[in-house]
Amino acid sequence: MTISKPARLASVDGDAVVKEALRRIDRPSRRLFLQRSLTLGGLSLLTGCAIVDEDSAERALMSVSRFNDKVQAWLFDPTRLAPTYPEAMITRPFPFNAYYGEDEIRQVDADSYRLEVSGMVADRRVWTLAELQAMPQIDQVTRHICVEGWSAIGKWGGVSFSSFLRRVGADTSAKYVGFKCVDDYYTSIDMATALHPQTLLTLSYDGRPLPPRYGFPMKLRMPTKLGYKNPKHIQAIFVTNTYPGGYWEDQGYNWFGGS
Repeated sequence: MTISKPARLASVDGDAVVKEALRRIDRPSRRLFLQRSLTLGGLSLLTGCAIVDEDSAERALMSVSRFNDKVQAWLFDPTRLAPTYPEAMITRPFPFNAYYGEDEIRQVDADSYRLEVSGMVADRRVWTLAELQAMPQIDQVTRHICVEGWSAIGKWGGVSFSSFLRRVGADTSAKYVGFKCVDDYYTSIDMATALHPQTLLTLSYDGRPLPPRYGFPMKLRMPTKLGYKNPKHIQAIFVTNTYPGGYWEDQGYNWFGGS
């Protein structure tokens, strides 16, 4: 049986299209997967898209990414804990990482800071830093895994996010929890990860108030997610059934972002 190529593909340099599409995807694990397993025809068969130019290749790659999100969500076990470590293994100094340089770290005034909580929650209001600090605190020493290929171990302390969500009367049947940050960063996570016992609203690092370089006054810490899913300088949390996207996710990174 002979399968003829679509007429529009005959004049397209398939290798060049895929090469350019791969260049646009910064995440090493995604790039490696695609380089090893996908050709122009493979992308077409996997996504059902005709790959005729760079834009259609990009759309095909995004389809693969969304499929990967669904698989990761299906495999995620909300009761399985990420490894923890003794304090002797803490990486010192813990690396700074953001989409800007250290000279641009946001400075937030503790007294005037307010956390806005909205969406599908019963108690829609703002929280002061003092109110957050008054809630029961827990510590964990876990590994931060960066999509760039490095990792580091740190000690994080703060409020169990599942406890906080129940405190504000969040609808835990909702699909997403979104975050907006002082530094214009934004992201969102699935509700199962939000309720994971190791997901923290982090207020301290290594036994001290969270430094600005790590996200003062509060960051979300999830050892079950890659680093870019852990937002810093959080100023708003909302619960929703509408897909919120994210800073890197809207540029092609996987949304689920499991580590």
